[in-house]
Amino acid sequence: MDFKDYYEILGVPPNADKKAIQQTYRQLARKYHPDVNPGNKEAEEKFKTINEAYQVLSDAKKRKKYDELRAQYQQWQQTGGQQQQDFDWQNWSAQPGKGARTQYATAEDLEDLFGSASPYSDFFSSIFGQAPKSGNSGRTAPLTPRRGRDVEYEVDLTLEEAFHGTARSLELDGHPIQASIPLGVRTGTRVRLAGRGEPGRNGGAAGDLYLIIKVLPNATFERDGDDLHLNAPVDIFTAIAGGEIRIPALERPLTLTIPPRTNANQTFRLRGKGMPYLREANKRGDMFARVKLVLPDSLTEQEVDSIRALASARQKRAQPNEVKL
Repeated sequence: MDFKDYYEILGVPPNADKKAIQQTYRQLARKYHPDVNPGNKEAEEKFKTINEAYQVLSDAKKRKKYDELRAQYQQWQQTGGQQQQDFDWQNWSAQPGKGARTQYATAEDLEDLFGSASPYSDFFSSIFGQAPKSGNSGRTAPLTPRRGRDVEYEVDLTLEEAFHGTARSLELDGHPIQASIPLGVRTGTRVRLAGRGEPGRNGGAAGDLYLIIKVLPNATFERDGDDLHLNAPVDIFTAIAGGEIRIPALERPLTLTIPPRTNANQTFRLRGKGMPYLREANKRGDMFARVKLVLPDSLTEQEVDSIRALASARQKRAQPNEVKL
């Protein structure tokens, strides 16, 4: 039994995350798929090998077991081990009845591709068990059309792009894709592109591509559902006497009226100035502007003296009358 270095087979480092493993596997699977390489035994064997590697590295429990085995095997080699049959495989053998759970395809799918012969190596079957067969012998039965697998692709958007809607030029497994993303999406929204996933087999329909949206943080606005929150700087003179200020918005700047005697942290609601509703573009959330008191950009000495005099007068009025003896 030969040891299989699944990381080397997929061409990924041992610390690769699940997303990198999935992307690399999809590229290799498309390249070496038997339907793409009819009659090519070398491509067929390569496809079996990368599928086997993916079964292990994409499954957390299998990968943990494999990593422990790989580390011990490499340590054994470093201490002079050469003949693989001399390695202690017994401690790593799968328990009877613990079959592999195929993630790439069902047992019927694999038999459509390879007949009743096992697509797994002795190494895989010994360490992880063997997936059960459906009982068909060879490929004598008519091939059943199989729908291609759905694919997920993460897309980062700015808040402005989520507000207006946008388009993305993507590359999936070497194939360019133009994707239209509707306005109003939020983190976690799934945008479906029908028929842009993995190709079907035996004449089956292609799977779908799902764009998983992540809206990046914005320096000005904080999003809460379809509402937007922001801090609105107001100088102390406007807060005392009232007036108008300009505040930013994703569509165009807005004018906010500040009534006299406005306190810090007072919040004003601007209806219909938030994010558009997903699939209901004519509806909008609200914007909430929270007052943040600030000093004016520049104060003259005369203005500072006037404020000092006003503060002194208010302090005197606030003190109780003193009784002279």
